[in-house]
Parts: sequence; structure tokens; C-alpha cells
Amino acid sequence: MPVLLGTEAYREDAIRVVDNVFRTMLQLEVEPVEAPWPPEDDLVNVTIHYAGAWKGALLLECTREQARLFTGRLLGIEPPEEFNDDVRDAVGELANMIAGNLKPVLPPGVALSMPTLVEGTDYALRVLGGNLASMVAFGCPAGVFWVTLIEAPQDDVSASLSRLREQLN
Repeated sequence: MPVLLGTEAYREDAIRVVDNVFRTMLQLEVEPVEAPWPPEDDLVNVTIHYAGAWKGALLLECTREQARLFTGRLLGIEPPEEFNDDVRDAVGELANMIAGNLKPVLPPGVALSMPTLVEGTDYALRVLGGNLASMVAFGCPAGVFWVTLIEAPQDDVSASLSRLREQLN
């Protein structure tokens, strides 16, 4: 069942950062739009995990065609004809720029992971114990893409490690 995007925590920060990254790095205007999720197109999902004082993940989801367009604009070239490793690297870097520019609104001491990229729609991605912090659909000339921020409970890892240590002793 499609979910209509609503207002969540970090929404305004995500909108500001995505707009800034796309205008600055891709010379592409984007704006938040209401759109059903999940999309029916074959997707590329790039995930960056946050660790440290704040735990969670940022997901950038777009179509392969959008990924090729974003790559061309980011690199200042014609969009690649094929979805290849250059496109994967470029959308990974785009997600990394968005995640990095969101760090100032998070607690100090947050680190980013390397990008993880999943292609297609026949998969399930779960940030275990995570809660939706923000999910925003953005419209651009190439269509709609999504940026999602998931917040993991901050005590779960520490509590789990403490319980495991107690069981081992």
C-alpha cells in the first residue's frame, strides 16, 4: 500500500540540504512534492549510515535514468548511456554530500559510513530498530526521487552490549 509522505522530524533540514546540494553541485532545481511511495520504477537505493552520538541512516532513492542524469550533471558531461560503475560512484557521492551536509543538525561526534548501493525493487532494506525521522519526495525535471532519514534508538546498542557482557560473565 503506498504511503503518502507527511511531516516528520528533520524534514525542513533535509529539504534545505537537498536543495542546496542539487543547486550547487548539479545546477538542478528540486522541490518537495507529494508523491506516493513506493514507486513502481526500477530503483537505485544509496544508503549512508551514521554512527556515534547519533545513529541512523540516510537513503537516496532514484531511478537508473535519474542516476545517469545526476551523474552527467555532477561530472559536467553528457549523461552516461549505460548504468555503470561511474554512475554508481557518482550517486554514492551525491548521497554522501547530502548525508555530510546534514551532520551539522545532528549531535557532535557523528561519523558517516561508506555508501551502500542496491539496485532494483525486489529487496527489503531495514535499519533494525530504526524509526522514520524524515521522508521527502523531491520533484525535478527528471521526475520524482526520495530522500529518507532513519533514526536508530540511541540506547539499543549500548544496552545490547551490556546484556551480552553480563551473559558472558
